[in-house]
Amino acid sequence: MSLRLPPPANFSDDDDTRSDSASCESDDHDQNWDDWASDSSIKVPCLSLFEEKLLPSAEEALAYDQSTHDFDLNATCSRLSLDFHGRIRLINYIRKTKPSSSDLSRLDGSEAFFTSDEYLLPALEDDPLLQVQSDDWSDSEEEDTKTTDPARRIQMLERQLALAKQNFVDYRALVSKQMNVPSLLEAPSEPGPSQTAPPARDDDTHYFKSYGENDIHAVMIQDKVRTSTYAHFILTNPMLFRDAVVLDVGCGTGILSLFAARSGAKRVIAVDASDIAEKAERIVKANGFEDIITVIRGKVEEITLPDDIKEVDIIVSEWMGYALLYESMLDSVLHARDRFLRSGGVMAPSQCKMKLGLCDASEVYKDRIGFWDDVYGFDLSAMAEDLYGEAIVDVVGPNTVLSNPYTIKDLLLSEITPRQLDFSSSFTLISTVERRTKINAFILYFDTFFTYAGNPVSPSTEVKVVKEGDVVLAEIWPAGGKRAPQRRKSQLVEGLLGGLVVTASPDFYLAPTVTLRPAEPPYQPYQEPWLSLASCLFCKIIKGDIPSFKLIETELSFAFLDIGPLSRGHALVIPKYHAEKMHQLPDEYLADALPIAKKIAIAQGVENYNILQNNGRIAHQEVDHVHFHVIPKPSSSDEEGLVIGWPSKPMDKADLQKISEEIKGKL
Repeated sequence: MSLRLPPPANFSDDDDTRSDSASCESDDHDQNWDDWASDSSIKVPCLSLFEEKLLPSAEEALAYDQSTHDFDLNATCSRLSLDFHGRIRLINYIRKTKPSSSDLSRLDGSEAFFTSDEYLLPALEDDPLLQVQSDDWSDSEEEDTKTTDPARRIQMLERQLALAKQNFVDYRALVSKQMNVPSLLEAPSEPGPSQTAPPARDDDTHYFKSYGENDIHAVMIQDKVRTSTYAHFILTNPMLFRDAVVLDVGCGTGILSLFAARSGAKRVIAVDASDIAEKAERIVKANGFEDIITVIRGKVEEITLPDDIKEVDIIVSEWMGYALLYESMLDSVLHARDRFLRSGGVMAPSQCKMKLGLCDASEVYKDRIGFWDDVYGFDLSAMAEDLYGEAIVDVVGPNTVLSNPYTIKDLLLSEITPRQLDFSSSFTLISTVERRTKINAFILYFDTFFTYAGNPVSPSTEVKVVKEGDVVLAEIWPAGGKRAPQRRKSQLVEGLLGGLVVTASPDFYLAPTVTLRPAEPPYQPYQEPWLSLASCLFCKIIKGDIPSFKLIETELSFAFLDIGPLSRGHALVIPKYHAEKMHQLPDEYLADALPIAKKIAIAQGVENYNILQNNGRIAHQEVDHVHFHVIPKPSSSDEEGLVIGWPSKPMDKADLQKISEEIKGKL
């Protein structure tokens, strides 16, 4: 709703309808709106739009911004054909968000804030600039439409038409909600000449709008399995991501893009069609990656890459949904692959396998179906009849799985086509239990794999079995056309094997819990490796948050004196890459650390010293960040330097030969 204040009417001196109070006023004191606005704003001190500088008047503030910051407010309003409210929104937007003048020069009038009521509220109390009229807009709508510039008039009318259309859509949605129009349309009625079919729901718009909400992103990020698996793959493969161009499809908050940028990506293009893209852009800027990450709002099927990028090296996306394919986002990911991924590029994740098995879901059966057999002494079993056609997403123990899993669909992301996502699959399941057992359910789950080259994993590759205390993702999905609820957090349950339970019948639906697992050794999932960087003592020392006695710093390493030394000159060499154990550290960081340790040992001028590196608590590692000790041993006494007990054990040559062969076979 907009409110216009028209200029006061021009009354003639002989107007008989003029009030007595007006007729007795002197002409010298006769003022209209323009005079009041001029007197009340131009003569009042005014802050610059871009800094905390107070100017004597609004006019001087505008002149200062034009000369100092190369921004002309009136010219911008004229270029964008802004009306009174558009000008107010622009001023408040600048004061609230502090954009640069170059950012403002790229405005085209279609930005969301030009239609947001949030920016009608003053960012600065009694802002004089809000009371100054531009020469290019009038209080009269009639004068606005009589502009002499045809191009500006067309632009203005197009914008007014778009706004009117949007207002109509919003109004129709409000009326539909308040009057329950869908139910009224379903009621029988006589067809009339003016009746039209109700518009079909735009599923894309509905889907993207649901991902504009905060809660769903909070739940996804807080899923430690989901987020730390992606973080683990991206951050433990810097050789893959360094100097790469990465496309993040359905970026959401931009968390995967941030991981990619931190892992050394040269450019990251983050794409999302929902409102969350605006927040993602602010998140990128807040974390200092705006020179690396470019956020594009739009459908990946419709967007174009920046002019300087023709193709990408890696595509990352968290596309897995209900029943793996229920959200249908994989179509978009494959479209992005075919349009933008270079030959030989990598998809992350690279592969998913949908697994089906037999399940003794007796507890689920009892709770969902058997419950209706006796309700306060009455037989309500008719209520259970329809449940045989519904999917139930639940968590069951590993002891309930009564067969080896059968892969009903193997999706290799580098090769699969959208047409292949519509499939049927025959399967054979053989019970693995020895006793006679009634099978009343199927279980469906899927495994997700990340590989360095995007190649298919070996069929013998084992995934991590969820243990007590681990996290799994349990999602509830009512089947049969019912609305899917918001995702909920993963649960901590003893001995979980994530999966779906579906009561057995000739026709059934399948939907999984989602359990993400990395594929290749030596990298095994472990507890939240990359989400706790801010709490790492050594990371804080590298950043300078904690002071240290620095000895050497290179691009990859940092060396400083130990504050609890075993001997004089005891030093630590740490990589600038957060890894808990040495086998998780990229080779180039190892290659940089040892020459630094050598230099420190030489500088200490001692003949005897120890280079010590521990991995794991029982191996005496105290800080969960790879580090090398350089410990001088000035004398043979146990009072200074490293003291080691060496409980050696005898071993025959046959055992040594066996161990040697085992290790060589894995190198």
